[in-house]
Amino acid sequence: MRVPQPFFRERVGCSAPVRIKPKRYNGRGDLHFITFSCYQRRPLLGTVRARSLFLKTLGEVRAKHEFLLLGYVVMPEHVHLLMSQPKRLTPSGVLQILKQRVSRKMRGKRRKVSWQQLPLRFPEEEGDLRRFWQRRFYDFNVYTKLKMREKLDYMHANPVKRRLAKHPKDWPWSSYSFCANGEPGAD
Repeated sequence: MRVPQPFFRERVGCSAPVRIKPKRYNGRGDLHFITFSCYQRRPLLGTVRARSLFLKTLGEVRAKHEFLLLGYVVMPEHVHLLMSQPKRLTPSGVLQILKQRVSRKMRGKRRKVSWQQLPLRFPEEEGDLRRFWQRRFYDFNVYTKLKMREKLDYMHANPVKRRLAKHPKDWPWSSYSFCANGEPGAD
């Protein structure tokens, strides 16, 4: 049986698929269009609080690791970033730090239960998931202004296509307002 995923291929003479590591091109000065998802594409960023916490953490990581953030959109179950090459790390390293910090902050916000109350656990709670993020991410090198514009338009149209907003300006968890009007976005 053939596995219909791009990161797998069949070994010659063997039916078990082999994972192919995606190529990542760093250090050439290209921009990186990055997409990553919540674990099992669950809407773990589906609340105002979660999306705002993500943006705050993104701003902190961006300031510390010195990369330009040209565009972003935070959706309920995935994120798109258009970023420059960080000065000291690879985009993979920056994403690892960002994902860890967001995950720890989100999972650490648990309601305290009185010692006299019987603790009932519900399996669908965020803190009970095995992971907050999917392990892999998609990284596309952007090396022309035309491709940069295409990626920005794509990410800003995402909330409209998903019917979360009528116009990109109505979705506050994206860089649309900054790109269109110069209004501040994530710090």
